[in-house]
Amino acid sequence: MRTKSYRRRQPPHYKHVPQRTCVGCRTTKAKRELIRLVHTGNGSVEVDAEGKKAGRGAYLCHRQSCWEVGLKKNRLEYALRTKLSVENLQTLREYAKTLPEEAS
Repeated sequence: MRTKSYRRRQPPHYKHVPQRTCVGCRTTKAKRELIRLVHTGNGSVEVDAEGKKAGRGAYLCHRQSCWEVGLKKNRLEYALRTKLSVENLQTLREYAKTLPEEAS
């Protein structure tokens, strides 16, 4: 005769998904759904496609409207704790033009 095992069943293990907030629209999404911008050590602000560059980071959605708000209202500068140069602003605005109006 077998005895019953009183071992508790473990609940299913779910993988943790890091969450980040968009600087433009203030919505919280999965980190992989947002675009990371990084303030590097040499003072420039770059788009970090892989999300692994060293430096202070901020996140924006894949929509032009979020980029416009982030750049226009200085939210990006506040989040990165830096002042954007004219060249950086121009580069980021050109990148924003390549994005769709509304993300699908």
